[in-house]
Amino acid sequence: MKIILKNFKLLTVFLLVIGMTSCSDDDDNSTTVTSTTVVDVALENNLTSLAAALQATDLMTTLQDDGPFTIFAPSNAAFAQLLSDTGLDLDNLSTEEEALVRNILLNHVIIGSTITSSNLIDAGSGYTNTAATGPNDANLSLYYTTSNGVMLNGSSTVTSADNVATNGIVHIVDEVIGLPTIATFATTNTALSNLVAALQLADTETPTVPYISTVSDTSAGPFTVFAPTNDAFASLLLELDPSGNTALADLDPATVDAVLTYHIVSGNIQSSGLPNGSIATIGGDITADNSAFTLTDPNGRVSNIVTSLVDIQSMNGVVHVIDTVLLPMQEN
Repeated sequence: MKIILKNFKLLTVFLLVIGMTSCSDDDDNSTTVTSTTVVDVALENNLTSLAAALQATDLMTTLQDDGPFTIFAPSNAAFAQLLSDTGLDLDNLSTEEEALVRNILLNHVIIGSTITSSNLIDAGSGYTNTAATGPNDANLSLYYTTSNGVMLNGSSTVTSADNVATNGIVHIVDEVIGLPTIATFATTNTALSNLVAALQLADTETPTVPYISTVSDTSAGPFTVFAPTNDAFASLLLELDPSGNTALADLDPATVDAVLTYHIVSGNIQSSGLPNGSIATIGGDITADNSAFTLTDPNGRVSNIVTSLVDIQSMNGVVHVIDTVLLPMQEN
């Protein structure tokens, strides 16, 4: 780390000299051209650990390009926690470890746009894509909420927003944003809390797969998950019991397990790759219409894929939100 930081300081001086160079014309008039990149802004805020990590993974030059970039920059304390938790040594990374750290860093970078804190607050909550990649080189998703400050993937909070650079903007965060799993997105979006409850309920007996541990495992899958909203589960409960006296927790775990299997497909199928016809879930076949963006279960019940909530990409699969729970074939 000392070698990296020493070299980095030398690089910093060089960059500052270049940035402040005056260009003189024949009349001895001069114009000062100053370029303050997102890397310079990180330095101005003493984010030396981020700088060392960028240098160790050959990302320094990338972030000095034109951009624009939006960077969620972890504090030194956040990086120290990551290195402590993982045992990574930035001075001695294996090829695999360097690729991992590079992807983690890219999970803090949005390329092609300058997103201010006001942009996020105006949106309220939602998903955007980072420069990190998952299965099939698909860009990973990042979930943001703004009800209590700007929070990313349910854990990393912006502590210093809108540090403007000539090639983008830097928001300092208090925690490294880890590579997300399906579980990350299911647990951070409150509109999917009933899905999480269903997974937990199915796990209480003998599930087809151990749901929570599987969707939390970055090395599992990949899977495609059709995720019913809370309203979809509420409608199902009324469908099963019009009196409204049945809660999700009252259902038989084995029944919930059977239902969940019709929402999971092996493979990472983004919305552009949805077939027009049969899809083999781990429970049985359903039918997709890639024009109408619908799914039909074996009982002829149709669920709409929510077009604004597709391609939520994680390391172990992709999530598409749907508005109706799919059911196995029902006996007459």
